[in-house]
This record gives sequence, structure tokens and C-alpha cells, in this order.
Amino acid sequence: IHWHLIQKEPVITEYDGAVAAYDCHFCTWWDPTSQRYVVYHRIWYRPVEPKVRSIAVRTSVDFIRWTPLRRLEFGDTPPENLYTNAITPYFRAPHILLGFPKRFRPERKRLPEAQLDGISDTVFISSRDGVHFDRRFMESFIRPGRDRLNWLSRSNMVAPGIVQTAPDELSLYVSHRWGDPTQYIRRHVLRTDGFVSVNATYAGGELLTKPLVFDGRELVINYATSAAGSIRVEITDLEGRPVPGFEADRCPEIYGDEIDGVVRWKNASDPGRLARLPVRLRFVLKDADLYSLRFAPEH
Repeated sequence: IHWHLIQKEPVITEYDGAVAAYDCHFCTWWDPTSQRYVVYHRIWYRPVEPKVRSIAVRTSVDFIRWTPLRRLEFGDTPPENLYTNAITPYFRAPHILLGFPKRFRPERKRLPEAQLDGISDTVFISSRDGVHFDRRFMESFIRPGRDRLNWLSRSNMVAPGIVQTAPDELSLYVSHRWGDPTQYIRRHVLRTDGFVSVNATYAGGELLTKPLVFDGRELVINYATSAAGSIRVEITDLEGRPVPGFEADRCPEIYGDEIDGVVRWKNASDPGRLARLPVRLRFVLKDADLYSLRFAPEH
């Protein structure tokens, strides 16, 4: 690959010490849906005093002329210092953006010998439009843990990118022990789609999805149960009434641990006949986790 300089001037020149901040990684890619480049980077935001670190997005048609920054919206959540963002399209569903910001608490200091105040962990955010991000999970996604040197300032930062390292495995790469001579990068592993799950205890529980329209012939789920757990699936109309042939009691108990488990109904009912019709899915779970679902062509 041979590189050459397109222009001497910087492509992003907007700078305001009270707003813009460019001391962290930029996450950027070409978005085929909007036919634009996007870039996510750090900013200052002043919803309260003192100001907090936050995230902004810009877009460009040519990677030279960029729109003014637009601060991301996190809904009705308390402002927190989000130092980096690690936002990226999820390759299994590119219309969904996943981010792993480093949450910074500048007022805390765990180790007396630390040269800088502040401690950090990693949180999880997601979006479908690239501006409004879901922060319903305020809990830490990656904690500093028992390694005392991970409680140094600015540790536990996720590098941009979600890497598939096996058919059923994803890897994130995280910096630990920031500021110490032993600083290193560790690979963190989780199951495919394993960012969050709908969980039911042994007592059981149910999930009724929002209305959806699908293409495909088979319902495929990513799930895990205990030896005593199970999942049954029902397809309903918009009012939650079972569609004949797709009742929960016609779905044999599903148990095990699969990334791509195909849901079946007795009498070989074919979900493909409901394609492009608005339906809802009802999951009956016991001691189980449901990580993701999708409709696919027949295996």
C-alpha cells in the first residue's frame, strides 16, 4: 500500500477548547446506508458543573469536508464522563452500532501512589441511527477487577473493533494498568452476540417482542439454558393472539447452548408463510438466556 498526502491542511479544523477534544481515538468508517463517512470522537459537554467528557459524531461525503460536530444523545440518563467510545458497526447486524466507552470518575482515587486522580471502567451503548444511543445498561461492562493496577487512572480502555476469533467467539482488546511500566493489552472473549441477554430464572418468565416484519424461512436463536431449563417460542398476531400452528405448546422444548439454534413447531409449520406480515414473537423461558434472534433462509 503506497500512501500519499492529499492536502497539507487538516480535514477537521473546528476547535473550541470548551467543546472539541481530540486527544482520544477517532472511530471512522464508510456508512453504505447514508453514503457518507462517519467519525466519532470526544468532546466536552456542560450539562452540569464541572463539565464532563462526552462523544460527538460528524459526517462527510469525501473525508475532507466534515459537518459540525453533533453531540450524541443518551436519553434520560445522568451525565457521566465518557472518555473514549470504541463505536463500531456490528458485523452480524451492520445497521446496529455498538460502543464501549471508557467511563471516567475523575474525583476518585483508589491507589495512594497513583500519580493522577481518577479511575475508569468500560460501559456498553448501542444505536440504530448513530445519534441516539441506548444507555439502559448503566452497569459496568468490564470492571477493573482484582488486579490493583487496573485501578490506576485511565485504565480499562477498549480498542475500536469487534473481532471474530472463532465461529462462536468474539474478542475485544482492552488496555490495562495505564501509566505503569507493566501496562499491556488483554484480549477479552465473549460468545457471539453475547453482549446482553434476556434472562429468566428457574421460576420462569416470558418475553413478547414488539411487532416486526421478517423475510426468511426459519427462526434462528442464540441461546443457552441449564440442564433443567428450556425455551418455547410462539408466533402471535399484533394483539398477542397465537397464530394457528405456531402456538407455544406446539414448539418442542428447546434446551442446550447454541449460537444458531433453529426453532421448530410440530406438524412442520413453516414460518416462511408469515414472511412480510406483521407478527410478534412470544418466548417462554425457564433458567435460560436469549442473546439474539433472526430469520434466515432455510438451512
